[in-house]
Amino acid sequence: MGYFNYLYYYNWSYILFMLPCIILTIIVQVSMNSTFRKYSNIRNSRGLTGAQAAQRVLMQNGVSGVTIEHVSGNLTDHFDPRTNVIRLSDSVYNSDSIAAVGVACHEAGHAVQHAEGYIPNKIRSAILPVANLGSRLSWILIFMGLVTSFFQPLLYVGIILFSASVLFTLATLPVEFNASSRALSCIKETGMLSEGEYTGAKRTLQAAAMTYVAAAATAVFQLLRLLSIANRRN
Repeated sequence: MGYFNYLYYYNWSYILFMLPCIILTIIVQVSMNSTFRKYSNIRNSRGLTGAQAAQRVLMQNGVSGVTIEHVSGNLTDHFDPRTNVIRLSDSVYNSDSIAAVGVACHEAGHAVQHAEGYIPNKIRSAILPVANLGSRLSWILIFMGLVTSFFQPLLYVGIILFSASVLFTLATLPVEFNASSRALSCIKETGMLSEGEYTGAKRTLQAAAMTYVAAAATAVFQLLRLLSIANRRN
């Protein structure tokens, strides 16, 4: 295929595969920020902070040895399985908002997964090293394979490595959904939030979950696009 024909197809494939994902990502991100901001401004009636809520989830599930720390930033909340530490952001750790409780309980849900040896979490962790390698090298190899036919085999190696990143993104979905499910179940069972506040926490976690869905969709369609380009090159 000539260079200009290839360039035309490359741009066309981007519009076909990626533009819908970009639009979806923007919509999901706006929705998530709006939902989090809304419920970050509503205090829960129990006066629980995010740190206290996370501790309750751990106690409810009989998990010990997990430290809860404050980390700077916004929406930088995460559980680190290497150090067994839950890190909660500025808007969550000391906040008694509905959103803070939901997010903190979600991160505690990840700690419970780790303690219980949750299988999807183990699968995701097993994929991580290859996914990291793929994220670093795949696009370099893909670019080299695209610019000249001499390096074309590298295109397929790059696509294989990129596939590992896609697989990791897909494996993340059940882990995130399960963490939210554990969080919401514990909130309801322990009465951390009233019924109306529970709905707010649920909406916050659902909005956050959609960001992972959008990321997975983008990764899958990017892979389909690369496969389409590689097939076109043949």
